[in-house]
Amino acid sequence: MRIYVADTKDEMAYRAAEIIEDRLIKYPDTTLGLATGGTMIELYRYLVQMYERGIISFKSVVTFNLDEYVGIEPSHPASFRRFMYEYLFKHVDILPQNVHIPDGMAHDMRAECKSYDCAIKEHGGIDLQILGIGLNGHIGFNEPGTPFGTTTHVVDLTETTRAANAGFFGSIEDVPKQAVTMGIKNIMQSRSIILMASGEAKADMVAKALTGPITPQVPASVLQLHPQLTVILDRQAASSMPKDYFDCSFVA
Repeated sequence: MRIYVADTKDEMAYRAAEIIEDRLIKYPDTTLGLATGGTMIELYRYLVQMYERGIISFKSVVTFNLDEYVGIEPSHPASFRRFMYEYLFKHVDILPQNVHIPDGMAHDMRAECKSYDCAIKEHGGIDLQILGIGLNGHIGFNEPGTPFGTTTHVVDLTETTRAANAGFFGSIEDVPKQAVTMGIKNIMQSRSIILMASGEAKADMVAKALTGPITPQVPASVLQLHPQLTVILDRQAASSMPKDYFDCSFVA
């Protein structure tokens, strides 16, 4: 595990973008696992800037998004498909056929989940997965208690998760009660992972996930077992980490 602590959320996003930039320069046909949420907006802004400056290209990149809400149209303002096109895809040269996002409107969700797993396998797996972390320790939409062996599946969202996303919908009553998400097994099979977190509200959960017991009750804790995990935090998100932990793990 490598941990980078940045002074600001913006600096944190730029550090993540540099890692992705380096990957795309060396391996233009990388398969990226992508996430949504406020933490990712600045990251994607930097990637767009790098593309506009001619440093990177997405023409040979394949992407798989972590999740999508069940029961909302792709055009819905709060859909993750809409988010990805708004902040990244419409600004770069990625090919539409290389974009993969779970279909939350699928008639047969079980078949959709199986198809998503098959598509990941057909592309050789995910080379670099980007993750955020929920206030309850979820990664993707894998809520507390999710078995570590799960693949893509439909999940009932907790009230904590729905409340955290209420701002994107106007009220918690409008937040869908289910989502389709890559499973923890999908995530852990990625060759490398970047976990990003910012803000004091995430601090206690970040410390629990990275230094506490590995348990399904804290889904992100499984990341301690991944051999190629990079954690990028701002100072607020890192504030609850044990002080002596950085003696051996901190990389400036």
